[in-house]
Amino acid sequence: MTTVTLYRPTGPKELALVEASGFRRWPPRLPEQPIFYPVTNEQYAIDIATQWNIKDSGVGYVTRFEVDADFMARYEIQKVGGAHHTEWWVPAEELEQLNDHIVGPIEVIGEYRAPQS
Repeated sequence: MTTVTLYRPTGPKELALVEASGFRRWPPRLPEQPIFYPVTNEQYAIDIATQWNIKDSGVGYVTRFEVDADFMARYEIQKVGGAHHTEWWVPAEELEQLNDHIVGPIEVIGEYRAPQS
């Protein structure tokens, strides 16, 4: 099976839910979150974790996970800014299907905190 590598910046609350799943599944989206946005590259995930997650919760994490490539082929990659600002838009109602196609564990590959003053 061929897989695609996805990255996801996340805060501590979402990461705790991922951990509770045994690092196998993403939690359901909240009503005000109609889309799940995994990104295509580590640098973009770091950008989001450091610019948004730290501001919101004091810490940002970057995760990496593999998904069956045939499943991900249904989604177009969206360019949303600079050259490396690319992501998939997975409708919230399809997140469980994406979870079913994750191959292996969701890994935490980076942790970023606000500088201490």
